[in-house]
Amino acid sequence: MIDPALVSGLSALMFVIGLGGAFTRKNAIIVLMCIELMLNAANMQFAAAAVHHGDTTGWVYTIFAIAIAASEVAIGLAIFLAMYGQHDTISLDDVDVLRN
Repeated sequence: MIDPALVSGLSALMFVIGLGGAFTRKNAIIVLMCIELMLNAANMQFAAAAVHHGDTTGWVYTIFAIAIAASEVAIGLAIFLAMYGQHDTISLDDVDVLRN
């Protein structure tokens, strides 16, 4: 069995990579992918904790987080498609949707 400390370290590394990508990238699709990487890191941590403690609660949290991530991607892509239709770009620097 894999040591839960190694899985925790890997999930922390994945979260940091996703966080760095979300703050440094300008393309909206890449930012959405980085947020998904951060959510997957949290799911990995929930699963590792569930295995370590022998409890199924972590698996339940993981399933709910996967469902939330799927809906977040669907809504995010719909927003980006609307942004592209209105502004002809999905670059986060070029689009000021909330400003008048």
